[in-house]
Amino acid sequence: MNDAADELLIRREGRLGHITLNRPRALNALTKTMIDGMAAALADFAADAAITAVLLNGAGERGLCAGGDIRAVHNAMVADDPGSAIEFFRAEYRLNAAIAEFPKPYIAVMDGIVMGGGVGVSAHGLWRLVTDRTRFAMPETSIGFIPDVGGTWLLGRAGLPGLRAILTSAELDAETCLSLGLADLMLPAYRLPELAEALAQAEDRAAVAATVAGIAGPPGVARRAAALPDWASYAYGRPTMEAIIKTLQSGPEAAQQEASVLAQKCPFSLKVSLRAVREAPALGSLRAALSQEFRLALFMINRPDFREGVRAAIIDKDRKPNWSPPTLAEVTDAAVEAAFAASDHGGLGW
Repeated sequence: MNDAADELLIRREGRLGHITLNRPRALNALTKTMIDGMAAALADFAADAAITAVLLNGAGERGLCAGGDIRAVHNAMVADDPGSAIEFFRAEYRLNAAIAEFPKPYIAVMDGIVMGGGVGVSAHGLWRLVTDRTRFAMPETSIGFIPDVGGTWLLGRAGLPGLRAILTSAELDAETCLSLGLADLMLPAYRLPELAEALAQAEDRAAVAATVAGIAGPPGVARRAAALPDWASYAYGRPTMEAIIKTLQSGPEAAQQEASVLAQKCPFSLKVSLRAVREAPALGSLRAALSQEFRLALFMINRPDFREGVRAAIIDKDRKPNWSPPTLAEVTDAAVEAAFAASDHGGLGW
């Protein structure tokens, strides 16, 4: 059963429900149609006693998913159609929760680029499989937005390394994903067809677990404790964005280079993201974090920074955004508080 636009390939292969994101020319960026299709497919697979597991992968050689279709959200806001943007995020975040709560093994192959919305449809699954090509990132501070799709929950619980990844939009490789608890096992990319074929024969949950462990495993990538350089641990433990950057600027050359990276990000996004990531673990659940992200996301897309960030990064691609306000010093505590106190437009329905 395929989506009419073929953006999403959904099929039953023996006892396996197999979902493939199928927009390879757009790096499988998620549209509302794809999100709705995935939600419907998961409901069908959950109700089908013959299905013992669900496998997610992306079409093409470049990656699982580069994120949500942020250009469509941008266009909706430019066209003064916030309703469609609100429904996009509402459907996306509800799908993220459904994946986390799916009653059967949900196995995501995080091959190649896994960013933004791609994290949301993979990193909440039961088995998260990275490959030697994995490039995981939450790049929202680069476009005037905030880490969403449960990103504050995932990376907030990863401590200072997670905070650093959020603020800098750094790309994380397979080893780092494993060390931060963002993935579970290593899968050589060429073994994906073998994995799908074997899962199709798995008759119960125990057989699914044995199959995954037998094909995906730690060889080549050893799980280790995530460690930051001393200068990074000290800097990212500072209480404010201003203090973080000032500390980096007074550190070794690598620290100074990182300060320069942060200086290019959206000042308002940095301050809101810093607070959101630090608060997320105390919220107690993914659903609570998604609810907070929903409120923040709807606030952020109404700000000029979002339109400017998408323009500079995705539309014109000049990489020269004009942030408003342009400096951290001009982002007041009251302005940040307003983002957290904004309307949630009816929330996520739970």
